[in-house]
Amino acid sequence: MAYQNILTSQSNGILTITINRPDKLNALSQGVLKDLRSAVAEVYSDHRIKAAIITGAGEKAFVAGADITEFQGLGVKAGRKLAANGQDIFNRIERSPKPFLAAVNGFALGGGCELAMACHVRVAAEGARFGQPEVNLGLIPGYGGTQRLVQLIGKGKALELLMTADMVKADEALRLGLVTHVVPAADLLAKAEEILVKVMSKAPVAIAKVIDCVNAYFTDGVDGLEFELDSFAACCATEDFTEGASAFLSKRTAEFKGR
Repeated sequence: MAYQNILTSQSNGILTITINRPDKLNALSQGVLKDLRSAVAEVYSDHRIKAAIITGAGEKAFVAGADITEFQGLGVKAGRKLAANGQDIFNRIERSPKPFLAAVNGFALGGGCELAMACHVRVAAEGARFGQPEVNLGLIPGYGGTQRLVQLIGKGKALELLMTADMVKADEALRLGLVTHVVPAADLLAKAEEILVKVMSKAPVAIAKVIDCVNAYFTDGVDGLEFELDSFAACCATEDFTEGASAFLSKRTAEFKGR
């Protein structure tokens, strides 16, 4: 598809989505969010796509926040509608049965940090910076940041970062568990692809069930262990399980079909 605010490329089953507003530090305008929604839908619907990478154009920013020019004059109703749209898109990323990986190449602030946290895995370049500076504007995160930051790094540190608006460097983000790898900028996309290639070699149905089960842990009213039981049982009826068990016993590499 042709997009105005993002670039996409597909190779070896991976769709790379690049937020392409480097002159605006890849700020999340409503146009970017519209394109991002369509790209996420493409990941869901295209059987050739097995996983996705989200990154930012240029060397300075992954996404350095929302486009604040679009926030001026917001009232309660319009503010709720704007935040609900962002939450819905980021929820679709988090709940995707196919893994999304954020390759954070620079500033991931505000909505950019929220976008990275919605992905299943985060890898950062050495110069990356993370933060939720919304309180500097008299706001709070609106795209899920107050929830996902607590899930990833714990209540105490999350509250400190949310209330002080402090940024953390890539090495501290790694220590906190906000990212899983920090690499030189030149190696960022290669590391992202390395991780996803390994994930894509596993059974697709099982990967989707893993994502569902982990998300269930954070879903109100859902018994995570009961959900896991049902998911495990469902995997037992798949062709992938039959193939995986047969391959293991035969000491050969499994060829999963996603069925």
